[in-house]
Amino acid sequence: MANLFQTLTNTVKHWYIPLIFGILFLICGFYVFSVPLATYVTLSIFFSVSFLFSGITEIFFSLQNNKSLQGWGWFLVSGLLTTAIGIYLIANPQISMAVLPFVVGFTLLFRSFQLLGFAFDLKSMKIMSWGNVALASAGGIIFSLLLIFNPIFTGISLVTLTGVSFIFMGIASIMLALDLRKVKKIPGKISQELRDRIKSIQDEIDDVKK
Repeated sequence: MANLFQTLTNTVKHWYIPLIFGILFLICGFYVFSVPLATYVTLSIFFSVSFLFSGITEIFFSLQNNKSLQGWGWFLVSGLLTTAIGIYLIANPQISMAVLPFVVGFTLLFRSFQLLGFAFDLKSMKIMSWGNVALASAGGIIFSLLLIFNPIFTGISLVTLTGVSFIFMGIASIMLALDLRKVKKIPGKISQELRDRIKSIQDEIDDVKK
């Protein structure tokens, strides 16, 4: 009921921010494929800027939607983590090729799990396309794990794993943004009378819990 009440009475703010993330991650993914393996370390600078930007904007997005989205805290944690990784990469531009895949892999793995959680939130809101976000997030999880444990999978290059991981993350973020846009439109379709009734029911439930 609490989730339904939030969905019907609050409008999602800045739904397009995950869309920006998605486009940014897609650019990262395709850019990785254009960089030779010998210059893989130079990608740390590119990753640092993209992570720092996405982290700061994600923190902003989470704080703006702390009353609209049930899982806004995950966006906040993800934003803080991504910002920290961005700062770390800026402070260590010459990070070794042995370390960079783990840093990027764990960051993308966390974000993939975060998006998977939001997919199930969308399911609870009766958004029919939640499965697309879940599938793209699952793909991100799989390739992030392959990136982290790359020494075991020696037949797959780091460039391929990194690029595909970013692409799956980008697709999942774009799908999430489009679904949040649908959620944003829900309050406008609900009459004020129905909102008042739902709020009254929610108040009664809160009183019973006390």
